[in-house]
Amino acid sequence: MTTIEQQPRGRDVDPEETAEWLESFDGLFQETGARGAEDVLRALVERAGDHDVPVPSGLGTTTDYVNTISAADEPEFPGREEMERAYRKWMRWNAAIMVHRAQAPGIGVGGHISTYAGAATLYEVGFNHFFRGQDHPGGGDQI
Repeated sequence: MTTIEQQPRGRDVDPEETAEWLESFDGLFQETGARGAEDVLRALVERAGDHDVPVPSGLGTTTDYVNTISAADEPEFPGREEMERAYRKWMRWNAAIMVHRAQAPGIGVGGHISTYAGAATLYEVGFNHFFRGQDHPGGGDQI
């Protein structure tokens, strides 16, 4: 998202329209108070982002986690997402069946099947998209 501070400052293209908006905002504030005015401002900032309209910094996302690129500029997923999702399902099912077969009274097998499911997703993405051998055209990684 581009901020207004990054854009050259121009004249108000329609001062009369701006005055009407400000008058409407004053009326909104009188009717709904600060909370209602804040809700409308948040909705306007969100709508501005939807249309790629620059907004003053600090009015948009105010958390510590701000994307460096807009969702529209994100690259396409590099793999075949549906196929990889199916592989993960098969691996989780296989792990669950292995645990089930190993289950015997009193041995307590199977408490970490969800841990495996989460780790499997991370490893699968790494193996498919990040971990590279020395023979890879882009060079090897440190794994």
